[in-house]
Amino acid sequence: MRIIGGLRRGRALVAPAGQTTRPTADRVRQALFDMLLHAPWGGRSCVEGAHVLDAFAGTGALGLEALSRGGASCHFMETDRSALQALRSNIATCGMEAQTRISTSDATAPPRAQTPCSLIFLDPPYRQDLPGRAMAALRRAGWIAPDALVVVETAADEAPPFDGDAVLAERRHGAACLRIWRDPGI
Repeated sequence: MRIIGGLRRGRALVAPAGQTTRPTADRVRQALFDMLLHAPWGGRSCVEGAHVLDAFAGTGALGLEALSRGGASCHFMETDRSALQALRSNIATCGMEAQTRISTSDATAPPRAQTPCSLIFLDPPYRQDLPGRAMAALRRAGWIAPDALVVVETAADEAPPFDGDAVLAERRHGAACLRIWRDPGI
């Protein structure tokens, strides 16, 4: 696993042993960032200068990829000790300590936000109804900026955690499904 593009392209990332953390594969991250940068609703401004939230961060690959491609800052939320160790190592490997913050909190019960984020990544454990619960909690805590782009990775057979009409893009990659929508921030 490595950073796919941007200033830190090629930097190797580590993941904890076992199946608890399920990092987003390099090819899926590449496809995701291609969509963000080249879709009619996307563009460089989606990532460059963005305040990013990587909830259920695991290794931090999604947030670090966004920072490598010009994101201004990234706040990571993770509770698993092994994943936190890998996340801290990956941030250090990429030399991005100054641009990052880590909360050892659950995304379904987040701390109050200091800065609303315009690019949100949710990659929770599959089939536990976490995306919808996390989005509601993140909205209440002030994490979601108006018109933020939200990227959710779920199992391919999981229903979307929001109104299907709001989906800007949906792509299946093996057992995973990426869905992107623009959140009204209500």
